[in-house]
Amino acid sequence: MLANIPFSLLELAPMREDTSVSETLQKSTQYAQHADQLGFHRFWLAEHHNMPGIVCAATSILIGHIAGNTQKIRVGSGGIMLPNHSTLVVAEQFGTLESLYPGRIDLGLGRAPGSDPVTSQALNSDLRRADNFPSEVSELQQLLGPYDGKHSIRAIPGENTNVPLWLLGSSLFSAQLAAQKGLPYVFAGHFAPRFLHDAVALYRREFKPSETLKVPYFMLALPLVAAATDEEAEYLSTTSKQRVLALMRGKGLWLKAPVNSMDNLWNAQEKAQVDNFLSLSVIGGPTSIKHKLEIIAQQLNVDEFIFTNDLYDSEKRHQALDILMSIKQ
Repeated sequence: MLANIPFSLLELAPMREDTSVSETLQKSTQYAQHADQLGFHRFWLAEHHNMPGIVCAATSILIGHIAGNTQKIRVGSGGIMLPNHSTLVVAEQFGTLESLYPGRIDLGLGRAPGSDPVTSQALNSDLRRADNFPSEVSELQQLLGPYDGKHSIRAIPGENTNVPLWLLGSSLFSAQLAAQKGLPYVFAGHFAPRFLHDAVALYRREFKPSETLKVPYFMLALPLVAAATDEEAEYLSTTSKQRVLALMRGKGLWLKAPVNSMDNLWNAQEKAQVDNFLSLSVIGGPTSIKHKLEIIAQQLNVDEFIFTNDLYDSEKRHQALDILMSIKQ
């Protein structure tokens, strides 16, 4: 079953406190190159702002860098938070990327700010801009499509590049919009599992074929911790747990070394919150990982998986990709 499901990666450019931004981005580049060599389908970068420990704020710049340092893998955004940007600028940037790396660029779109409300206002003073998300998606489709001879505003470059659009979401809103527009849909299971089943069911039920897509296409984002054994994977997973705990406490999101036990780091309520946040985590050795993914793929009819893989040690992070691709055999 898994042999026919593309595997992709979602990157947040996670940073350790003892490294620089330059070193972190170099590691992300090497990570993408390893994924490219292994045959991963996509490498997407998320947009986040004002989050110490996550250095992917300038998403389109990183996409160009990664695309320029890889050969075959598709590179894109997971996603561009559209309320933070002019649709024309997004079309020009991604039209440029598509022109530089033809057939390899994806434009995933979200309507969240990608940060806290104060930072969101610094990015865009109109806090109701997210209400315009459906119309702005339509604007992007028009700007990236062939010129119709009517509109005075044209994305040059961008026009007629037809960069593939994806809608990202963690609720029913984007699922419904993706269905209405006949676009592929990605559910953010790596941090918001609550509405997963309802969103997928809604997307498939209400999907309307379009020139872009004739049948629904659903990609699921999942947190991954793969290691040689189940025990090692559980140990390595404490890095992600510490970061989610820091997020809930309003602290910096630095990658922290794994620990033997989380017992002294959180209370019962915090543990429950972290466990809920990461409830879709796929943690284990090769056999466990394969079994868990097969169950999820069958239950939800997943067309593609995209994984976060935020391990403290870069070598372990690369090994996790080796393990993940080995189970497709």
